[in-house]
Amino acid sequence: MISVSNVTVAYGGFVLLDGINFHISEQDKIGLVGKNGAGKSTLMKLITGEQSPTKGSIEKPSGIKIGYLPQVMEHHKGHSVLQEVLSVFDHIHSMEDEIHRITEELSNRTDYESAEYCTLIERLNELNDHLVLESGLSPEARAQKVLYGLGFKEDELGRNTETFSQGWNMRIELAKILLSAPDVLLLDEPTNHLDIESIEWFEDYLKGFRGSVLLVSHDRKFLDNVTTRTVEIMLGHIHDYKVPYSQYVTLRAERLAQQTAAFENQQRMIEKTEDFINRFRYKPTKSNQVQSRIKALEKLDRIEIDESDNAKLSLKFPPAERSGDVVFKGVDLKVGYPQKVVFSDAQIEIKRGEKVALIGRNGEGKTTLMRVIMRELDPISGEARLGHNVHIGYYAQNQEDILDPSETVFGTLDRIAVGEIRTKLRDLLGAFLFKGEDIDKKVSVLSGGERARLGMAKLMLSPYNVLALDEPTNHMDIRSKDILKQALKSFDGTLIVVSHDRDFLDGLVDKLYEFRDGKVKEHLGSVQEFLEKRKLESLQELERSAQAPAEEKPAAKKESAREFQAQKFISKEQRKIQNRVNFLEKEIAKREARMGEIEAVLANPSEKDDIMELTREYLELKMALDADTDEWTTLMEQLD
Repeated sequence: MISVSNVTVAYGGFVLLDGINFHISEQDKIGLVGKNGAGKSTLMKLITGEQSPTKGSIEKPSGIKIGYLPQVMEHHKGHSVLQEVLSVFDHIHSMEDEIHRITEELSNRTDYESAEYCTLIERLNELNDHLVLESGLSPEARAQKVLYGLGFKEDELGRNTETFSQGWNMRIELAKILLSAPDVLLLDEPTNHLDIESIEWFEDYLKGFRGSVLLVSHDRKFLDNVTTRTVEIMLGHIHDYKVPYSQYVTLRAERLAQQTAAFENQQRMIEKTEDFINRFRYKPTKSNQVQSRIKALEKLDRIEIDESDNAKLSLKFPPAERSGDVVFKGVDLKVGYPQKVVFSDAQIEIKRGEKVALIGRNGEGKTTLMRVIMRELDPISGEARLGHNVHIGYYAQNQEDILDPSETVFGTLDRIAVGEIRTKLRDLLGAFLFKGEDIDKKVSVLSGGERARLGMAKLMLSPYNVLALDEPTNHMDIRSKDILKQALKSFDGTLIVVSHDRDFLDGLVDKLYEFRDGKVKEHLGSVQEFLEKRKLESLQELERSAQAPAEEKPAAKKESAREFQAQKFISKEQRKIQNRVNFLEKEIAKREARMGEIEAVLANPSEKDDIMELTREYLELKMALDADTDEWTTLMEQLD
């Protein structure tokens, strides 16, 4: 359907895409992957015609309809959400108007045999056929269905688009694209501004979409659930795999391993052949064999190993002082702004060492709570208290507002770094893939992924014992996200993270606070468990709404319902205790392991070992271990 043939894109002496070829067939679901800056967005612009290749061509059928969602777009103002989305159906109204005009004209004409009359009849039939194809749900019903799936509420459809954030306006544009019934969807990081539930709805939509999809995303699960083919751009070249992302990673590793093994075997064979030629080149008795082997080497099809871009983040958070047991406590929190209360009656407690996710629809208060924790915003009422010795490193979602666009990459860190770390800024930036001339770039020219990395680098300048990260993985490529996730898993402090990336959160956090309808609800367990529970609750809500109002149940039934609620409450409390027990067991194991390491060093110290520092650390670990063990014992008695 769409053919990319020998396409090259070059900027001066730099070649971004080098003679690439691939084909998009009908109903293909393709994940386009590669590092930030590899050329994924450029390829999409080439297909849409927004950009022209330096060499090569892109063939598209005439009349093909492409729906393109770029990372950055212009948003329309002056219309309500529903009005703006319904604008994609303007052609239906135009057809209806034209049908009405033709019908009226035909009723006033009597030249039934004329060519003009026949042309009008043909046009009328054509318009009616188009309207039949558009029949089914009304445009309003279709628009509402998509908007609800993307997270809009009924009372928000009448609000003007300019009253929504950029992320919500992106959803409006996405709704318009989906409703325009394209043959091909080109989606450049569509999940960056979607919450978890909207992502799941969008996955289901794309699975049922009958056209083709070319998708750029850094969400591994989204790619696995939607795509059946993976096209990788690496160092200007294309590698095409007919499998989803996770299988592509395995096949790619196998292909490179096989390629490397074949290359090494061939190199050994070439070395032996050349050694034979050099040894017997001047011996008449071996001349025929020597010439034969020279010719064989000349005809040999040499194996080459595909170049790989192995540059990756090198990330390890510096150790920090121990905080108090309770890092943040919110009691009866009512939070918002003069014009709007965002959430109320919130009970939030985050303890030392916990890894907590804040999840929910955009605009429900996740970032607002972060501002309360950072003391940038005071609650309207209730108590918000930070614990003892808490030092927070904050990564804000709006890096473009926090980073100075006129500053250089190096200057951004140099301006705030103090002490010994100032001598290591170039090494630190190198670990975040800023090398050579990159460190002299202005922040204003950095890509979204580069700004994300620079914002993360700022967190390494001080030893924080609490990290508060607001959408840290937006614009990060998959490898960088994996490295960040592993660094956060080994971080020995407390983590508070806002993210909609299920794969990133899975296995990282063990407690969630859900922001929904002005309330904050605690969930213990993994993200996957929360999503399964949310789906079940949604189904139960649908079942309840489908049932007719029932008669009042007998008193005995009401009593059993109350008993069920009590059992449910007890179960939740037990689960909360069990979660804390599991956390303490991990902490105890870590402390015991470290104490064992120190004991081994103290038993046979070297000149480099600081005996006093090791003894101090050992005593602190012992005190913490005793406290954790006492708490564990108390909680185990409650479980019994």
